[in-house]
Amino acid sequence: MRDSKEIKDDIVKQLATVVDPELGVDIVNLGLVYTIDLDNEGICLIEMTLTTMGCPLTNVLADMVTKAVKKVPEVKNVDVEFVFEPAWSIDRMSRFAKLTLGVH
Repeated sequence: MRDSKEIKDDIVKQLATVVDPELGVDIVNLGLVYTIDLDNEGICLIEMTLTTMGCPLTNVLADMVTKAVKKVPEVKNVDVEFVFEPAWSIDRMSRFAKLTLGVH
């Protein structure tokens, strides 16, 4: 039986495989993932945001996140919620994402 930290690390690892189609960088390094919560029934809540409100890729990203997180054995279902508070900014991006996108 894995502990919750191992499971959460695995979820983050899977989320890092989800690449924003417009920017070509994964959603973890972009700082788009705000909350990861897995309950005792195996339902994983992912609260995330988008780089721009009204992004046409909302459904595509939600599907990609769901498929990735379901690869974690303990996850039975995924609930992706898009939130816009706090607003996303480039300050949330990792150093890797900033270097990749040429942001200083």
